[in-house]
Amino acid sequence: MRRPSAACIRIMITLSQNIVRSRWFKGLVVGAILLAGAIAGAETDRAFAEAHAGWLRLADAAVLATFVAEIGLKLLAHGRKPWLYFTDAWNVFDFVIVAACLMPLESSLAGVLRLARVLRVLRLVSALPRLQLLIGALFRSIGAMGYVCILLALVYYVYAVAGVEFFATAAPQSFGSLSAALLTLSQIMTLDNWSELYASVQLHKPIAAAVYFFSFILIGTMIMLNLFIGIVMNSMTEVHAELEQRERVRSGSRDSREDELRALAAELRLLSVRMEALRERSLRDGPRA
Repeated sequence: MRRPSAACIRIMITLSQNIVRSRWFKGLVVGAILLAGAIAGAETDRAFAEAHAGWLRLADAAVLATFVAEIGLKLLAHGRKPWLYFTDAWNVFDFVIVAACLMPLESSLAGVLRLARVLRVLRLVSALPRLQLLIGALFRSIGAMGYVCILLALVYYVYAVAGVEFFATAAPQSFGSLSAALLTLSQIMTLDNWSELYASVQLHKPIAAAVYFFSFILIGTMIMLNLFIGIVMNSMTEVHAELEQRERVRSGSRDSREDELRALAAELRLLSVRMEALRERSLRDGPRA
């Protein structure tokens, strides 16, 4: 059996790279991910799943075939270094989910495999760069969010202790203990029915209740929430700047390669002209005696 020539391999690599970068292929992958989500939702209805089991299996096979083809094309696009595919964390995530979906559901890990089939919807994150930007910003902001969480925990603790001291007698179910006060503060922070809690203690200590509730809402809900939003927005700006820098580097390298190709093409044309001139001169001069 003849092995494919180097030219055929280069053509296959170039073709796979063009397919992976094309918009229609990306749209096909996004459509397959959305179809996988629709299948997962349809399978939750037992009656519908049993009535349309054949169509659901066919659609699931088409989705899985699309995912396998995508991985194969991306591996082929890396040429002689297919392991570079796994240097991207999103590619590893996609590969693990698809590999889990290829395993038979009748195995002992049926529950885990069904979860993997549902997690195929999360591949939408890897298919859409804007979602990757958001997830990257969230991961980058975890460190800064940790300090905000420590500050929020201190605020919670101080207000919980103060709530027990002030309102344990007026509202024992809400402020009778430290744990109950912490749970009540979580309810107040989300603004869930906080007015009734305020009314239950306002009759006993109106000034303390007003200062306590409104200061905690101001600090816990307004200031802390804005701190979290500010951290995430700052991380999104940093990640977006990094992505733009990468795109500029890629476009610059692509332009340099195109310039080199144009220069080589010009040299080839010049050499062909010179060779044609030499051939004509040799024919004109004729063979020497």
